[in-house]
Amino acid sequence: MVLDFNTLYTFPGRFERLFEDFFKPQFAEGRRLAYPPLNVSEDDTAYYVRSELPGLPLDALELTLTDKNLVIKGERPTEQGKYYRQERPAGFFQRVVALNVPVEREAVKATLVDGVLTVTLPKCAECIPRKISIDVS
Repeated sequence: MVLDFNTLYTFPGRFERLFEDFFKPQFAEGRRLAYPPLNVSEDDTAYYVRSELPGLPLDALELTLTDKNLVIKGERPTEQGKYYRQERPAGFFQRVVALNVPVEREAVKATLVDGVLTVTLPKCAECIPRKISIDVS
């Protein structure tokens, strides 16, 4: 008979980690790191980056397209007053979307409708899959 005491040796560390995780505000930190929330999708002709930015004025938003990244920067103004609860983030934010594919840089479009920013990144003509016919001899 073999008795395995290995799980008992790590018990103090596991108990301390449980205590740390209990008092750490993970949800609040995760929301702060992931603001604004993004959806990245594609179809046959383009890639789409959609972001929720309700109530953000257009002049507080900046988009930058580099060779490898789309950068969304902005600043949500801080509302003055006495708060009992504040869940809507305020202040500076930045999201970087890594583009691992070439896009038609001159045809990129961005729209802001009803608080949703949509950036359309058309695929380059060489990257769009095409069917090849097979000749039979």
